[in-house]
Amino acid sequence: MTLHLKHLRRLRLKDASARGRPLFISAASGLVLVGKWLYVIADDEMHLGVFPANGTAPGTLLRLLPGKLPAAPKKRKALKADFEVLTLLPAFAGCPHGALLALGSGSRPNRRRGVLVPLDRAGAVTGLTRVIDLSGLYVSLRKELGELNVEGAVVLGKHLCLLNRGPPQRGGSALVWLNLPAVLRAITRADAVGALPCEVRHYDLGRADGVPLGFTDGAASPGGGMVFTAVAESADDSYADGSCVAAAIGVIRPDGVLDWVRKLRPTRKVEGITLRPGSRGREVLLVTDADDAKVPAGLYAARVGGGAATARSKSR
Repeated sequence: MTLHLKHLRRLRLKDASARGRPLFISAASGLVLVGKWLYVIADDEMHLGVFPANGTAPGTLLRLLPGKLPAAPKKRKALKADFEVLTLLPAFAGCPHGALLALGSGSRPNRRRGVLVPLDRAGAVTGLTRVIDLSGLYVSLRKELGELNVEGAVVLGKHLCLLNRGPPQRGGSALVWLNLPAVLRAITRADAVGALPCEVRHYDLGRADGVPLGFTDGAASPGGGMVFTAVAESADDSYADGSCVAAAIGVIRPDGVLDWVRKLRPTRKVEGITLRPGSRGREVLLVTDADDAKVPAGLYAARVGGGAATARSKSR
């Protein structure tokens, strides 16, 4: 069965963060919807995109890190923080209404930072952002996983679940289960997350034209499991970009078992996913990365059916 993408809008901006930059986000890689706001992280930006959840009005940029990235593609790629992950944390000390957490992929030493963005009761950004040092955690996970490329994070009960995408040619996607209270304590006390006990589970998501599908993002489903995005990218390694051979949406049940994976049409490199409000888990919103700085990222919708976000076994 194939799932169909419906284009909703391009992720255009009101104002540029720097002279000469285009008025849109290009490399969208993570998506969270809270209240009236659609938050989008991009892997080649120092900012967070903030868009109205409804309508097609352009968004704004919120600075996450100081400095300026070069415009030249190779230099920009080498220096970027590679924010591949955006997830919503529940309320904890210092953030009584929760917070957004952006994470670097960890694929290079300069990509081992995160940024905490506190939210108010209505889901709007409030207060100061904080940079989080992830080097201790990521070094320990690299020993566990080998090649590290964190693409998504999902809060599932008392766990923070990281989605790691294996090397493009070998596959090897994995979920890393961390204790959420321990992560939140580390963020609160030291603005850093060190090595933590974890449980790892590996997945074979299938192939397209011989290229393995790998995780690109995930979102918690109402039944306790997870709906995720995946792409098959023809590239030599996790650092290089390659053509997107196929994209898919899948479901992992509450017990951690892979339920199903279905390809998307048309093929777009989907890198962020969230459930559409009011759809009871039957519809998702997605953002894309065209791997081309001249192409705006798109916001899409897809219907995943009544069983996509329901529990089919006892919770983990």
